[in-house]
Amino acid sequence: MHRGKGMKFVGDSRVPAVRKPNIPKDYSEYPGKTEAFWPNFLLKEWLVGAVFLIGYLCLTVAHPSPLERIADPTDTGYIPLPDWYFLFLYQLLKYSYASGPYNVIGGFVIPGLAFGGLLLAPFLDRSTKRRPTQRPLATGFMLLALAASVFLTWQAVAHHDWKKAEEQGKIVAQVDIDKNDAGYKQFQKNGCINCHGENLQGGAGPSLIDTGLKAEEIAKIAKNGKPPGMPAGIFKGSDEELKQLSEFIANLKSK
Repeated sequence: MHRGKGMKFVGDSRVPAVRKPNIPKDYSEYPGKTEAFWPNFLLKEWLVGAVFLIGYLCLTVAHPSPLERIADPTDTGYIPLPDWYFLFLYQLLKYSYASGPYNVIGGFVIPGLAFGGLLLAPFLDRSTKRRPTQRPLATGFMLLALAASVFLTWQAVAHHDWKKAEEQGKIVAQVDIDKNDAGYKQFQKNGCINCHGENLQGGAGPSLIDTGLKAEEIAKIAKNGKPPGMPAGIFKGSDEELKQLSEFIANLKSK
């Protein structure tokens, strides 16, 4: 069919000029409520897109993405946090009925039912009415999904330990670690690596590089602990081994 032959151009759609049964009227049937696709409609689309693009550029310049330290897979104390649009699913996995042995429920069953309900909404509600108040089923599904997503996202943000996560993500000074040193072997043997990381860069516990502490002070902390994170009695070795550990950590200085 050639352009303009039997076709009417309305907005960005093509509607046959000959009325077919069971097809509602197009907007061109209502004078004053339609417009040309070019340039009116397309110009509006481009204008809205440009506004969002400029907004994103301004946000990118004003708040650049923070750089964090290189990920350490041996650090079991790291607090993960997904992107904001997955926070509601992340929060769901924290509840007892959706975590641990019930991970399948939190990871597949509940999200599957929710998204399945949204997919089925057009089939369950086949009303031709357009007002939300006249379509209670579809409106109810949408409001329920929106309320659940907002609530779970807010819970994830409110209960995240932002201070600790920021501390964990800091880029710390790097030093060459002599892993054959007797002090490092004591560090491994006593399980310090679990909280302070393989390269002593920190994790659940603080970085042990550039502590500014003397060997005697470090030995005292290793033996008696330091509230609130480090309990007493972690170090199990002899006095000689404690001295090797404390002197090793005290001499860790970035270049």
